[in-house]
Amino acid sequence: MTRFPRLAPEAMTPEQREAAAEISAGPRGEVRGPFLALIHNAELARRMQALGEHLRWGNKLPPPLLELAVLYTARQWNCQHEWYMHEKLARKAGLEPRIFGAIAAGREPEGMSADEALVYKACKQAHLTGRLDDETFTALSARFGLDGVLDLLVLNGYYSAMAMVLNTAGMPLPDNAAAPLDPL
Repeated sequence: MTRFPRLAPEAMTPEQREAAAEISAGPRGEVRGPFLALIHNAELARRMQALGEHLRWGNKLPPPLLELAVLYTARQWNCQHEWYMHEKLARKAGLEPRIFGAIAAGREPEGMSADEALVYKACKQAHLTGRLDDETFTALSARFGLDGVLDLLVLNGYYSAMAMVLNTAGMPLPDNAAAPLDPL
């Protein structure tokens, strides 16, 4: 049972209906996932949707690297819902199952490409220290530009926020799926 009940359109305020229409008109196509909870604060939902849209569909990182970062974040927060949804997206993007399997187990994946290893290292530093060291920042900015560094950092923060919303909301996984992550 979720702590934030699903709102039927007739139960929404005009602001919530407007925010729901904006979310549904975007690439998500509907109010789902964390937005089922976020819609209870229409302005926050609207702003998070806009940020998320950029981070998911306007990010400078290629899709496999983006999904690696999302899965790293989901594992850090033990967010079953985020992991469940983004593991499918990672597979579709071409991220190798051995990589996200190691992340799910709490291990650093072996045999990553140079870009995968760099993104993994940056995510690890961002989550452990709240910053990137000089070596990682220099390598990341040389590879993806300063805008790419910001895309990756904010992606980690955005999905951390979404993990907190999802974990607190207590939404069941789609299709009554079993929790994909074991406790570390």
